Amino acid sequence: MKKFTVLTSMAFIMLISFNMNAQKFAKMDKSPMDATFYRTARNAPPFVKVVYSRPQLKDRSLSKLAPNDKVWRTGANEAANITLYNDMKIGGKTVKAGEYSLFTIPGDSEWTIIINKDINVWGAYSYNEAQDVIRVKAPVSKSDESLEAFSIAFDDKGTMHLGWGTTRVAVPFSK
Repeated sequence: MKKFTVLTSMAFIMLISFNMNAQKFAKMDKSPMDATFYRTARNAPPFVKVVYSRPQLKDRSLSKLAPNDKVWRTGANEAANITLYNDMKIGGKTVKAGEYSLFTIPGDSEWTIIINKDINVWGAYSYNEAQDVIRVKAPVSKSDESLEAFSIAFDDKGTMHLGWGTTRVAVPFSK
């Protein structure tokens, strides 16, 4: 009987100490990460992958969150990451296959799309223009539908669409 009590006590102590050291997980990120791909078919290898965080408007203006004429990280948290699996033309300019950061400079009638060599950077705080691979202009259009969360998607033709609120920006990609 003493063995049973001692073993039960030890098991109880181990259980308590295990639970006291259990991993604490962070709450859900307010700007969850997402990835979008450009590929020609569902099972085809991708041409482009974009990984970005999705900030939400939450009754704030787009101009407050992504101000005109200022370099923006194209999302939230880390700068958006873009991987080109092949050499690609972006807005008519050729970019070698590789991993880059995607920055933008919002504007009323057009956005400047920036592909930059610096990767794994937080926000646009350490943005270095000398590391730009290309800059292309992309026209802004408006939609009747408002998107609460910043979104990036590719269509079947390879055009990358950026959308937030009623603002839409289209950037053509091609091989």
